[in-house]
Amino acid sequence: MIYVIRHGQTALNNAHALQGRSDQPLNETGINQALDAHRMLEERGITFTRAFSSPLVRAIQTAELVAPGVPITVDDRLIEMDYGPYEGTDLNNLPPEILAFFGDFAHVPAPEGMEQLASVVARTGAFVEEVAALGGDVLVSTHAIAMKGILEYLTPQSQGSYWSKYVGNCAVYVVENQDGALGVPYELT
Repeated sequence: MIYVIRHGQTALNNAHALQGRSDQPLNETGINQALDAHRMLEERGITFTRAFSSPLVRAIQTAELVAPGVPITVDDRLIEMDYGPYEGTDLNNLPPEILAFFGDFAHVPAPEGMEQLASVVARTGAFVEEVAALGGDVLVSTHAIAMKGILEYLTPQSQGSYWSKYVGNCAVYVVENQDGALGVPYELT
């Protein structure tokens, strides 16, 4: 099984800023969210054999807290979407081009200077294909848009519906992995 988790909360999440690739650590709430996720997974008897993380510190910290003692492999393909000039923008006061993009991810291209969603799907999909060859329970610690890229890659029939779905801090999606054949992801609640 592959368990994909979004990192815990940071100060920028709490301030409702477009965080992107800003390298922010978890805040106290984020640490507690990751510890809660660890307990939930532990109570279900899940023992990770491998852990992968985005290179950003908030994702690495989340992986360390969720899978203590498991070596973490950093993979650049798990990094958050590049928001370019919009990095740090107040989510409560977005410019019109970002509002249009966020209003219809599936049909409105990302504004100039931002990474396109097709790029996110391609890089995260390539990562998932490699991880599918591994056995055991694997943790993947990443970010909201990168996580949605994985979900979109695994369920192309969703026709972009994951882009608009809210994914909270430390939300966990599970992907069944039967000898490299990946199933439809579902949220662990």
